[in-house]
Amino acid sequence: MQQAERAIFDLRRGHPVYLQDRGQGVLVAAVETMPDQQAAELRELGAAGPLRLVLSTRRAEALGITPPDAGASAVCVDLPDAVTAEQILALVCGEDTMPPEELGSMRVSMAGPLETVAVDLTRSGRLLPAVLACPAAATPDSDLADALQNQTILSVPVTDAQRLISTPRLRMSWISTAEVPLEDATDARFVLFRESNGMLEHVAILIGKQTGWPDPVPVRVHSACLTGDLFGSLRCDCGEQLRRSVRMIRESGGGVLLYMAQEGRGIGLANKLRAYTLQSCGLDTVDADRVLGFRDDERRYDSAVFMLQELGVERIALLTNNPEKVSALEAGGIQVLERRAMHGRVHDQNRGYLRTKASRSGHMLQELLDAPAVDGNEDQDKS
Repeated sequence: MQQAERAIFDLRRGHPVYLQDRGQGVLVAAVETMPDQQAAELRELGAAGPLRLVLSTRRAEALGITPPDAGASAVCVDLPDAVTAEQILALVCGEDTMPPEELGSMRVSMAGPLETVAVDLTRSGRLLPAVLACPAAATPDSDLADALQNQTILSVPVTDAQRLISTPRLRMSWISTAEVPLEDATDARFVLFRESNGMLEHVAILIGKQTGWPDPVPVRVHSACLTGDLFGSLRCDCGEQLRRSVRMIRESGGGVLLYMAQEGRGIGLANKLRAYTLQSCGLDTVDADRVLGFRDDERRYDSAVFMLQELGVERIALLTNNPEKVSALEAGGIQVLERRAMHGRVHDQNRGYLRTKASRSGHMLQELLDAPAVDGNEDQDKS
């Protein structure tokens, strides 16, 4: 899978990648990182025919494009020659600057396996799930064959990419550790874990002495939220949940907080900010992510399972409102013997967000939402 992992890095850096299978191939480039001249270069290296925009089905539906096959996960849209990189990116980001009549005249087809895998690779790299694609054949003495030979363009067998995408669990390594006294837990130790592909690093915060932890061990699996955790954003309750969970774990006799690098429910900070812009136009958090082409929740918890097992923690009391976390950890072999509510404050800025989490994502927040809203400066401990 090493070539496929390298392909994600190349796509993030704005380089095209050649996906091939049984003599067939397609050149692809991530829309998000595509420089202006890349579309023309793809046409020159590829075979004759239109350049295609490959979108996740969710984004296509948001644009009013009906997928040719109801079971398709990605669709291809043939692009006119005059379209610019700026227009393509705006289209994918939900800005839709291309005239609707021009979009409606484009030929739409179901994406093949190569194009579908390319979209999945961008999603795995926290990029917008959209690529430019051009059929290509690396015939002898062609410019493409030369680029593949000198590795200017990376060639990736589609089977390797499929294996990477479908792998339920990444290998992880325990990298480093240090004592880090916290305001709400002076006896705390940070342990950093790195995923084998080098893309993501997660931190386990061990609160109290492990020999004195209760059974079951209090555990919080917290997805990183730069805006809420660090800057105190009022759009969400993440920062409050983070600090409250540290206090709850300490008061319970110690335990573990897993700080997971899964910003924006796994879509990454750049796309989370794009989703915020769409929310400012009236969409809720779920629909904003869908318009960008993402699933309702892109997070995976296999890394959390690995970290807990590496720490020797198998029986836990999970601090969460999210039943999906309970199910995911149990499926990985962790015994969730108890669930404890993890509430922040409700105020005018985050009430809609919390209602969406409850009504559309199944979070157990009804008791919190039924309580009167409080002033933004008043502390309300519902845990």
